[in-house]
Amino acid sequence: MKAVCWHGANEVRVETVPDPKIINPRDAIIKITSTAICGSDLHIYNGFIPTMQKGDILGHEFMGEVVELGSEVKNVKIGDRVVVPFTISCGNCFFCQRDLWSLCDNSNPNAWMVELQMGHSPAGLFGYSHLFGGYAGGQAEYARVPFADVGLFKIPDHLTDEQVLFLTDIFPTGYMAAENCNIKPGDVVAIWGCGPVGQFAIKSAFLLGAERVIAIDRIPERLQMAKEQGKAEILNYEEVDVGEALKEMTGGRGPDACIDAVGMEAHGTDAMAIYDKVKQAVRLETDRPTALRQVILSAGKGGHVSIAGVYGGFLDKIPMGSAMNKGLTFKMGQTHVHRYLKPLLNHIENGDLDPSFVITHKLPLNQAPHGYQIFKEKKDNCIKVVLKP
Repeated sequence: MKAVCWHGANEVRVETVPDPKIINPRDAIIKITSTAICGSDLHIYNGFIPTMQKGDILGHEFMGEVVELGSEVKNVKIGDRVVVPFTISCGNCFFCQRDLWSLCDNSNPNAWMVELQMGHSPAGLFGYSHLFGGYAGGQAEYARVPFADVGLFKIPDHLTDEQVLFLTDIFPTGYMAAENCNIKPGDVVAIWGCGPVGQFAIKSAFLLGAERVIAIDRIPERLQMAKEQGKAEILNYEEVDVGEALKEMTGGRGPDACIDAVGMEAHGTDAMAIYDKVKQAVRLETDRPTALRQVILSAGKGGHVSIAGVYGGFLDKIPMGSAMNKGLTFKMGQTHVHRYLKPLLNHIENGDLDPSFVITHKLPLNQAPHGYQIFKEKKDNCIKVVLKP
């Protein structure tokens, strides 16, 4: 089959690789009909995720048709259209039983690697390094899905791929980011980052009852989408002092909740942003927490901070004194995708939201290297790339 393979920082290739096979009775093989490039794939593309090996198949947002089933998979049948959560979960462990799917104890065969750095291992992830299991990803013609009796979610035929593909990751991720804010009627929510996850966080904050959403970015087309599609108020951080602007927009109080939808490769305009780039370049810190610092300092007293952007290691100069003395509540984590599949599918079917609004580019799988390049460099007004095998 054809697959998108990693070969080092800023280098992916579409190569012919062996077809996946059933190796466990709970496996399924999916013929992929749509897949996408995610913002967190860029962390791999840019060389910031360790334990990648040349030839690793990328991608964790994919869906398709069931073509082969292990003997213990009874919840779907061959020919069913399914979406696949990016987190791999067994369904039986302590955490899966408590609806904490991204913390599954049994799906990362390389848990020992993560434990050395993080203390405990989260779930395995598709196409996201050997640190998180070494699973082949879904930017390919076919994929093996472990624990398919838990992970596959059947999609009704009347919905298009574009409407449901993002149930695999970014729609639930944006929704959980907003849900973590404990939104109450009248709340003002500020969101850093207007990439695809930020766009879904905006929509989700309104779905959950926010009165106002303020979106922060520097890319004109992303800000325009946030304003036109999300009905958010917008701030360009290259043009205004975000902290002062948020105070002015909230009567001096600050937002009731703040979402970091940026993560480890944040950009900025101040001296701390330069500090982060230098320290990351010489590996004295792993991540650039420019947006996170601003989130903490901007949040109103007693507010909520929700972190949806990916962080991978160790951060520097975090204003914990501000967080503690303002009484902020933090909530974060990889998304418990399985928890949100049915309720978010209901939102799509009810017409509350059509997730396809974020798609700006549809490319054949063999143009994946071009897709990665324009997504990274924000060329051609690129916000979200969907690949068609």
